[in-house]
Amino acid sequence: MKSRSALVPAALGLLLAVLASCGGSGSGGSTGAPPGAPPDAPPAVPPPGEPPGPVPDPPVIEPGPIAMRRLTEAQYRATIADVLGEDLVVAGRFEPDSRVAGLLAVGTSHVSVTPSGFEQYESIARGVAAQALDAEHRATLVPCTPTDTTDDACAAAFVRTVGRRLFRRPLADSELEPWVAIARDAASELGSFHAGLEVALATLLVAPEFLFRVETSEHDPVSGGERLTSIAMASRLSYFLWNTAPDEELLAAAERGDLVDDELLAAQVDRLLASPRVETSVREFFSDVYGFDAIDEGLVRKDPVIFPAFSQDLILDAKEQTLRVVIEHLLAEDGDYRELFTTRRSFMTRRLGLVYRVPVRTADGWEPFEFPEDSRRAGILTHASLLALHSHPGRSSPTLRGKFIREAILCQDVPPPPGNIDFSMFADDAAQNRSTARGRLEAHVASPACAGCHNLMDPIGLALENMDGIGTERETENGSPIDPSGELDGTPYDDAPGLGRAIAQHQRLVPCLVESLVKYAVGREPVPGERELLTWLQDRFAESGYRLRDLMRLVVLSDAFRRTSGPREVAATRGAS
Repeated sequence: MKSRSALVPAALGLLLAVLASCGGSGSGGSTGAPPGAPPDAPPAVPPPGEPPGPVPDPPVIEPGPIAMRRLTEAQYRATIADVLGEDLVVAGRFEPDSRVAGLLAVGTSHVSVTPSGFEQYESIARGVAAQALDAEHRATLVPCTPTDTTDDACAAAFVRTVGRRLFRRPLADSELEPWVAIARDAASELGSFHAGLEVALATLLVAPEFLFRVETSEHDPVSGGERLTSIAMASRLSYFLWNTAPDEELLAAAERGDLVDDELLAAQVDRLLASPRVETSVREFFSDVYGFDAIDEGLVRKDPVIFPAFSQDLILDAKEQTLRVVIEHLLAEDGDYRELFTTRRSFMTRRLGLVYRVPVRTADGWEPFEFPEDSRRAGILTHASLLALHSHPGRSSPTLRGKFIREAILCQDVPPPPGNIDFSMFADDAAQNRSTARGRLEAHVASPACAGCHNLMDPIGLALENMDGIGTERETENGSPIDPSGELDGTPYDDAPGLGRAIAQHQRLVPCLVESLVKYAVGREPVPGERELLTWLQDRFAESGYRLRDLMRLVVLSDAFRRTSGPREVAATRGAS
């Protein structure tokens, strides 16, 4: 008698061949604005008390393509919990994600599954299937009682029910037979109906239509072009707003065709946005923009001699602090997005209290905290998470911090350094009186090969130099006083709070958020035919008071989210012809 683990690979032979061909193609270059280019005009906001005028209709656009998007690890785990059980343990290593155009979410449409990655998925699938169909859980998943060791009708009912949720679409009768045959053959080999179902479930969990979000399109009778089908809209909508598979209500609406109807779609969007589950997606979006995956993967490391207070638990607390501020301000308070860079309200743990040098009463857990008005702490850019993430193991880095702000917060391109840099010019800091970062960085601007980019990055990062490599405040570096003053594209500031105010009013801040959110939602960069829509979204975002929920709603209801030029490979062929 064969084991379950021996039967699963045999059932997956054909699936592996199909899976190897999955994944997107194409290239992703940044569409960010070059630093120093004339900034976009700021969105016009009606004066307080003045009623807004009529809202202009969104522009007619030429939408971009669709492509298969691999589930992220967070999406995989959330989908398993929602479909098969919240208490199931998902154990194993996942294929690494790829950052394209600044976002892992865009990279999901540019990755496939390697042979070794498939083995990992198959191992995870067997572990999940064994738990889902054990004696404790099977009653909630199997909608029937088998009449014998093999029972095709009962197996078909299971595959139809569970497969519909895993594939995010209904399965046709003709699709059921291969999975039923797998269950039947495995049950005969193992002498158990539920053991056969376990093998069938494991094969469902490594099928391309589970591991990838397969988006399909159809003719749009209104525009004459292509639109996402109602079924495809359900997955795109749910993974954008909840970061998980569609729930029963959304999937049923999709099957009725509701999600290609303006009013019925809007009703579902409002339902999802009103749910506490939208917090998960907002966390994932900002974690992606801020590069917090490096924290999760343990890649933020510090010299223990220089920074003895640093630990993995500390940096995880720091990440959580920033995300709590984001959620509290943007969702709980429905606040102005720009104020993220000036707010003094935060949260603390005992561990973080050591870094920030503030008292924390709560022994275990979180408590609200507000920095005083005369503090150098204001806005998320003064959080330990971003300060430590964008520093070297042994000291701070104005260059890394400035580069992050230019690229992630303002969506401006910073070219990579030339390959012929002579790094000896930066050596022997003490002999050249470079005791502070400002002194050391003078060598950057003295070199013609370096000055162009470093003039864009370094002055921004120098405003944060009163915080060291893990974010602890300081007055001096190597005994010399720190000068945090500078200017951002013509706006002067004296310190880190001043930098936060300058960024909050920067004309690239809002366009950058809008573009990043659209990229995150559709899994690709905007195409030229959608640029006018981005400007329209920026204006509506301003009229809403820069409220994130309103912007998310606008994005979902826009043609960039709902319409398409077709599959990416087909669209590329058309563009070349």
